[in-house]
Amino acid sequence: MKGIIMAGGKGTRLHPVTLVVNKHLLPIYNKPMIFYPLSVLMLAGIREILIITNPQDQSSFDRLLGDGTRLGVRIQYAQQENPNGIPEAYMIGRDFVGDEASALILGDNIIYGQGLSSLLSRAAGRGTGATVFASQVSDPENYGVFEFDENDRPIRVLEKPDNPRSDWGIAGLYFFDSNVCDYAAQLKPSRRGELEIVGLIEAYMKRGDLCVEKLRRGFTWLDTGTPESLLEASQFIETIEKRQGLQIASLEEIALQMGFIDADQFQHTIASSQNPVYTAYLQRVLDEDLTN
Repeated sequence: MKGIIMAGGKGTRLHPVTLVVNKHLLPIYNKPMIFYPLSVLMLAGIREILIITNPQDQSSFDRLLGDGTRLGVRIQYAQQENPNGIPEAYMIGRDFVGDEASALILGDNIIYGQGLSSLLSRAAGRGTGATVFASQVSDPENYGVFEFDENDRPIRVLEKPDNPRSDWGIAGLYFFDSNVCDYAAQLKPSRRGELEIVGLIEAYMKRGDLCVEKLRRGFTWLDTGTPESLLEASQFIETIEKRQGLQIASLEEIALQMGFIDADQFQHTIASSQNPVYTAYLQRVLDEDLTN
């Protein structure tokens, strides 16, 4: 399975800072924003990842993440000239995806909760159709929204409806089978002039190939595209990490946990770390791993 992170766009809601830096490189507490969606793909067991970003920003992501070798993954980069909609990822990344299934995640989304790995594994293991994640929101008119029948099956999906009949918003994480590139190529721009993710979801729904995984109590989904949500996400991560003594989206720890790297490679990462607090945390992770 392949993974794609959408990390382009203009970040206009975060101007003026995003005039000079890609928003996905802004810090969420103690890590760059891009670490959080990357960690989700890694937890799903995905090791081949394409990051789609703006032409002027690709070198910055490359300096941060390189080709992924130190994490035991393979990272490639592609450019999106203009923000023409989420499904464009499958036009830009068609050769990368090939005839495999894939997961697509938005670069400004954070998903956290106990049992997340199991949900991701289940979605990755379905093999056919599409699995889309949804979360309850207080302002569904600002999101793509699912409607369900009495048996909790999705029957309709709408983009920012004026009078939403559901508060289940589409979270920015999608798993698609190998048909997705063909379906994306058939989409037409909406009235907003963009290819809409709801159109891609509808293509699977009409064929009876759509599964919606609801992020229920115990899960948190954060969209960090505004100054307020950026601050809220940082405060959330800070609270969890300080209370539990654990790191969220520690890419090195996840790589070790998933078997992408071994203890020797992890030790090398520790030796090269220049952050004393994080170095101490990684050493504790390694010590616990060696004693288990």
